[in-house]
Amino acid sequence: MRISARLREAGYRAYLVGGCVRDLLLGREPKDYDVATDARPERLLELFPGAEQVGAHFGVIRVREDAAEVEVATFRSDRFYRDGRHPERVDFETDPRQDVLRRDFTINALLLEPESNQVLDFVGGRDDLDRRLIRSVGDPEQRFAEDHLRMLRAVRFAARLEFDIERDTFEAIRRLAPLIRRVSAERIRDEILRILTEGGARYGFELLDRSGLLGEILPEVAAMKGVEQPPEFHPEGDVWTHTLLMLEAMREPTPTLAFGVLLHDVGKPATYSPAAAGDRIRFNDHAQVGARMAAEILERLRCSREMIRQVAALVANHLRFIEVRRMRESTLKRFLRLERFEEHLELHRLDCLASHGDLSHYEFVKEKLAALPAETLRPPRLITGHDLIREGYRPGPAFARMLEEVETAQLESRIQTREDALTLVRSLFAPPDGSLRSAGT
Repeated sequence: MRISARLREAGYRAYLVGGCVRDLLLGREPKDYDVATDARPERLLELFPGAEQVGAHFGVIRVREDAAEVEVATFRSDRFYRDGRHPERVDFETDPRQDVLRRDFTINALLLEPESNQVLDFVGGRDDLDRRLIRSVGDPEQRFAEDHLRMLRAVRFAARLEFDIERDTFEAIRRLAPLIRRVSAERIRDEILRILTEGGARYGFELLDRSGLLGEILPEVAAMKGVEQPPEFHPEGDVWTHTLLMLEAMREPTPTLAFGVLLHDVGKPATYSPAAAGDRIRFNDHAQVGARMAAEILERLRCSREMIRQVAALVANHLRFIEVRRMRESTLKRFLRLERFEEHLELHRLDCLASHGDLSHYEFVKEKLAALPAETLRPPRLITGHDLIREGYRPGPAFARMLEEVETAQLESRIQTREDALTLVRSLFAPPDGSLRSAGT
């Protein structure tokens, strides 16, 4: 409000614009606010001397106050897109209508005068909000040719708002879907993550599939369609249907959990083995194959090493819940202390709800976690490699095995003290003969 007031006091027009107007009209809390004005970029810097110039070519500054920040942009029209993302020429405008006509969708092209709450609508955006439609501003093929990522953005907005995509807009996406491969992996990744985490993930992926975008950006996920599963464990249907049900059941997932849900069965198409006489459909080693595939997909999307590691772990371990009642105590405790285990547990819950519905293993693990103090899952070390050296063992690859045997006994409450640990090592590994010997002998 203060930014807009300052602009008006200086003789300029100022409007809230874009997603914040859309969200306000829908009764949602905007994530951020943008202001559009007829003040030229050099004048904006004079009026807001502490502002950051974030898009000099596009006439955009960022004004910060405490924890808040607002982007202020000069009205403009964009000309001659040739790389599927950036305009080669920008013309600054004084007419807000020209600024609106360059925008992606009608519901994002509304202007709001903040003092009077008057809405300027040059493209039918208010009607499309009422009709719950995602519609391109002007010719959809031109809008998508200007910035190919807008095709994914159409899906994201439709999924998050539970809107339909207008027919001509959707048909343009279907025709131009292969162009999405020209978009950088980072931008595609960010849109996929938003579709997965902002709400409506199932609907979003159904739209990706129907539009042809899914096969272009995630062919491994598209391959799940039609892959049958054993009905005694998966009465819901094929791998694609199972995954959609899990996406639908997610509630405010973390990015890693969301990718874990999407990719947990990505190895099934590659490992499918049809039912033979006396046997059922099988997917041997699909968790391990899927973990490798998930890592490759996320590397292709330029995800962080930490995200790749956690998602691969979620995929690799998602079948281990079947074994929890039969695990040795040490094995179970090591399983329960996997990093971010709450994500593993939630993935398993969603997996069960989207298939057979049996949550007995989930409840068993929850009871174990509640009953086991944290220090019993990660007990302090009784001995270290230095202790083994002092015992006369020569450092070598077997040191890790020796320390693991000690921790296993500790987790199973068979030993409690340092001397217990050393006694165990002496009983399992050849004792030193007075001089340093290899721990592997």
